[in-house]
Amino acid sequence: MRTLDELARTPNALAAHYARFRVGERLLLTGHSHQAWPDVAFEGQDEKWSRAEEKAERVRRGYARLLGDRDGVIALGQNTHELLLRFLSALPLRDRPRLVTTDGEFHTIRRQLDRLAEDRWLEVMKVAAEPAGSLAGRLAGGVNSRTAAVLTSSVLYATAHIVPGLGEVAETCRREGAELLVDVYHHLNVVPFSLAWLGLEDAFVIGGGYKYCQLGEGNCFLRVPPGRTHVRPVVTGWFGEFARLAERAPGVVPYGDGPARWAGATYDPTSHYRAARVLDFFESQGLTPEFLREVSQHQVGLLGARFDALELGEALTRDRSVPLERTGGFLALRGQRAFELSERLRRGGVLTDARGEWLRLGPAPYLSDGQLHAAMDALDRVARDRPHEGAQA
Repeated sequence: MRTLDELARTPNALAAHYARFRVGERLLLTGHSHQAWPDVAFEGQDEKWSRAEEKAERVRRGYARLLGDRDGVIALGQNTHELLLRFLSALPLRDRPRLVTTDGEFHTIRRQLDRLAEDRWLEVMKVAAEPAGSLAGRLAGGVNSRTAAVLTSSVLYATAHIVPGLGEVAETCRREGAELLVDVYHHLNVVPFSLAWLGLEDAFVIGGGYKYCQLGEGNCFLRVPPGRTHVRPVVTGWFGEFARLAERAPGVVPYGDGPARWAGATYDPTSHYRAARVLDFFESQGLTPEFLREVSQHQVGLLGARFDALELGEALTRDRSVPLERTGGFLALRGQRAFELSERLRRGGVLTDARGEWLRLGPAPYLSDGQLHAAMDALDRVARDRPHEGAQA
């Protein structure tokens, strides 16, 4: 079991388990976008197909645990886009051609819905994502008898603001006969999640392990709520009938049970080998969502306090109206120079990212407090156009 003090000191007690990514030597503030893999992720990928289903089932169990899911089905995919397409293709869009979403969604949902709306294949209603505190009411207010689904994030990817009240949206969807899809990619394993607590037991949930779960590429999921055994996604691969190839009848496309109903086709199963090993590693180190939240809040709080002390004025600001406990796993800073600052930080050895006007600083549990202070020293230099002096770990 690990403690916050062990991770705050230099060297960070977890850093030795991430030697291949050299986390002790680099200032990796990209934890909200992609985290380093522990060294164990590279183990055990021999004879991959003979044990592929065993590894896939381990990944499904891992996601179910993180979601607090007891009754749903966890379908796996290489990325969230392919799972989103299967979800959309299962909706009764001829009878209910309306989708409700926000203007703050990650590109997976944003781009696909924008393209569908562009040629008027569907009616897409977008509500303002900010302020996040009242977003649930705006989403619920957009649902009517023509609505097939609501698609929203539980943590906004640009600002890290947590969206409260999604249970209200779920109840409205239930009453109107619509589905709810919640994107939890920026929520899972950095902010504790529970379908029951949030009132989302009837919701579809989509996400993946590239960010806070440290599972790397190819490990995304779609949680299908109970009572959807009759659903027949139009976008479907031959793995969807793998167990029933001998039962095929002319004019009828069969579907497997459980996750198979949402399956695609041939994929690279080594991603599940990696994910299964990393899930075991997290459990062995005591890296529970609750402990990771404690670490994250400490780290984001440290970054926020250091940023406030810099007093950069209007050049770079943060929204102090949203308290720390209502944000996810990164610090979002706003300014016209976001991309420039991110690039200058990168040249100085500090990795961040920028989205529009937002510079995002994402810590991770393998970083020490000393590394976080060094990163903020670097931000102070580049924001004030001081000469680069080299980042200190």
